[in-house]
Amino acid sequence: MSDDPRIGPPLLGGERETLRAFLDYHRTTLAMKCEGLTDEELRQRSMPPSTLSLLGLVRHMAEVERAWFHRVFEDREAPMVWSEKIDFQAAYDASGSTRAEAFAAWEAEVERSRRIEKEAESLDARGHQPRWGDEEVSLRMVMVHVLLEYGRHNGHADFLREGVDGTVGA
Repeated sequence: MSDDPRIGPPLLGGERETLRAFLDYHRTTLAMKCEGLTDEELRQRSMPPSTLSLLGLVRHMAEVERAWFHRVFEDREAPMVWSEKIDFQAAYDASGSTRAEAFAAWEAEVERSRRIEKEAESLDARGHQPRWGDEEVSLRMVMVHVLLEYGRHNGHADFLREGVDGTVGA
C-alpha cells in the first residue's frame, strides 16, 4: 500500500465535525485495504464456506450507505444496490463483480451520503428506518451506526488483505 492518504479526525472538533471526519477516515481505510489488488485478488474469499472478500466488503458498504442515508432520509422505497430485497449478505458474494463496478456503486453511495449529511440542518435531523418498522432515527444515530459498520468491516478487511498478499497495518 502507498503512503497513508487518510486525514485523522480533529482532536478538539465538534460532534458533527468529528463524526464526519471519522466516517471519512474509515471510508478511506476501506479503499486503502483494496489498493493495488487485481479483481481476482479482491474477490479472494476468506475461507469456506464464507463468501467474504474485500470486494464483497465494498459491495456491502455500498448497501449500508444506501440503507442508512438514502433510504432513511430521501427515499424509503429506493431499491438496494445488489439485491431486490434488503439482503446485506447478498452483497458479500462478489464472484461476478469487478473493482470498477463495485467501487463505482460504493463511491456514488458515499457521495450521496455526504450530501445528505451536509444538507441536514443538525444531527437531530430525523428520518425513518424502513427496516425497523419505519421508526424515526436521528442523523446522529445513523452516522454512529454507519461508523460502527465501517469499524467492524475494516477489521475484516485487515485480515482479508493479509491473506491476499501479506500486507498488514493501518
